[in-house]
Amino acid sequence: MRSMRTVTPTAARAALLCAVMLASPAGAAGPGTVTLYDKPEPFTFDAETQARQKLVLVALEKAPADLVISGATVLNVHTLQWMENHDIVIAEGRIAWVGPGGEWGGKAAKTVDAEGQWAVPGFGESHKHIESSHLTPEYEAAMVLPQGTTWVAEGSHEFSNVSGEHNATFWLMARDAGSPLKIYPALGSATPPTAYEVGGGYYGYDEVARMLASDRRVAGLGEVMDWPAIWNAESPGYQRLWETMQATRDARAVIEGHGGGLTELPEINGMAAAGLSSDHETQVGKEAWDKMARGIFLELRPDTIRVAIPYFLEQGLADWSNVSVTTDDRDASASLELGTMDYNLRVALDSGAPLEAAYAMASYYPARHWHLEDQVGSIAPGRYADIVLLSDPEKVAITDVYADGMLVGDDGKYVGPIPEIEYPEWATDTMNVGREVTADDFAIRVPAGTETATVAVLEPFYFGEDFMTAQLPVDASGLVQLDPDQPLSKIGLTDRYQGRGAVSSMYWQNIGPTTPGSAASCSVAHDLHNIWSVGNSDRAMAMATNRVAAMGGGCALVRGHEVAASVRYEIGGLMTQRPAREVANEIDAMYAAAEEMEWLGEAPGWPKRMIFAFLTASPWKWALVAPYEGNPEGLVNVATGETHPVAWPAE
Repeated sequence: MRSMRTVTPTAARAALLCAVMLASPAGAAGPGTVTLYDKPEPFTFDAETQARQKLVLVALEKAPADLVISGATVLNVHTLQWMENHDIVIAEGRIAWVGPGGEWGGKAAKTVDAEGQWAVPGFGESHKHIESSHLTPEYEAAMVLPQGTTWVAEGSHEFSNVSGEHNATFWLMARDAGSPLKIYPALGSATPPTAYEVGGGYYGYDEVARMLASDRRVAGLGEVMDWPAIWNAESPGYQRLWETMQATRDARAVIEGHGGGLTELPEINGMAAAGLSSDHETQVGKEAWDKMARGIFLELRPDTIRVAIPYFLEQGLADWSNVSVTTDDRDASASLELGTMDYNLRVALDSGAPLEAAYAMASYYPARHWHLEDQVGSIAPGRYADIVLLSDPEKVAITDVYADGMLVGDDGKYVGPIPEIEYPEWATDTMNVGREVTADDFAIRVPAGTETATVAVLEPFYFGEDFMTAQLPVDASGLVQLDPDQPLSKIGLTDRYQGRGAVSSMYWQNIGPTTPGSAASCSVAHDLHNIWSVGNSDRAMAMATNRVAAMGGGCALVRGHEVAASVRYEIGGLMTQRPAREVANEIDAMYAAAEEMEWLGEAPGWPKRMIFAFLTASPWKWALVAPYEGNPEGLVNVATGETHPVAWPAE
């Protein structure tokens, strides 16, 4: 609080000061007295304010610029018009002035001639999991910046389930260390995914409020997807989820949605009424239209882009500002082969999206949705100087990419900095299995003397109201055996958080290796990221699981009871601190080894399908989770909480 002093002024001085003095309350300091505020201590402006102060002077030609990109045809995403022969004046890593070529009369340290090129804002991911690239943020930057992506809304309920209290800190480390890629974390609402799972994080009101207040770059709450826990007050997740949503609203931040399976109007209206502002899970054009028409911002992945955009054109959509294109999940190998946001843009344009609106869907519209439009998303004063130069906008033919006014992408090559970061133990030491698992941990037993067991059966992406069943033989000791004539594999899930090495096992159909003595295992298992394994040998499953744990996370393939290939993800068990090409080569080598094996269903069928097969979000019903108190076998209906044994004597 500022201090005050009381004085008795002369009549003349009183007249002069009447506009700036605060009269004392009657009787507070005697008649004829006034109270003056002392001069406050000097205020220290933060770095952004100081940068903007400099931008004003540069715009007014009173201070020099760092760079001018001159003569480009610039896309104005605010008006959806191209501006020919325009200059972009840059200082302090931001844009200070935009206007017709040659009209800015100040001085600049450097000028780049962009005549004949088109300039569009740096692309922004409205919804992406960098963890699915399997690269740490500084190496993600080196991969995606040459492809035009300069900022990401990181939907982190992956790392939040590994190390929840450090989640925001982790995602801001690379930027703070000098990476040009801007990452805006969205806190993982699914921390934990359900009330039946325990991982490395827990988010209620206090946790979300604290992280949203810790840094302006923490942009909101990531995809709320436990729909039964939103509408059903009896759900054990109801209280926690509504706490996280209230904390986000209290911070005036963004609540992301996840509307998988919500296709009917009562559900869509309920989703919007709850405050879930977006959806990246639409499947057909009408569903996307119905959600957009009720105020839900669309984040279209390539599969949905191809069906939604033609439908919107048929409906005569005039305003595309509630639509974005995004990547969601794509590993390093696929990202190098296909691209990321540049690929999404090509799909949008090929699907008929208007040219100018398509680029806005990749920049300004997602920035506005995330309340980041004063920072990113347009080539306009005050925004970061994130600019993509194109030789042909209709082909998304990128020549150069600037981030923070610095050239970072040159003809598809990364030329920016990769900061050296030493990640702390909470990021590198996350495989708390506690012991080496054994073949016996994966065994499924019924009482000795049983000849045939009935077993519960699931398969990847099975949404049935009840699980399936099958009949399997049992040996003399009560150990259930696989039947080579049935398309079944054993599935295991090993807890990596509690240090007890607890394992749950059951049977799934149409997935897994048939080559004898084989198994695959991985520590990436949306959304809790325990270690899953699939195989036809308990010994092989234990080998693969132990290899993953020993690497600090990753994937391992066992063939004939020998490790045939592996990929290391030593950061959180999700990512690796290595260049994209090195990781992609390792992933490709693992796929090549898998293609030499025989598999049920589509070969290799893993790890891509299996990585997402353990989701416990709606519309999943029955799911296998790691053992927890009251359910040592782990089979649970995540919509109701009902549990069931995985095997029992056949009648």
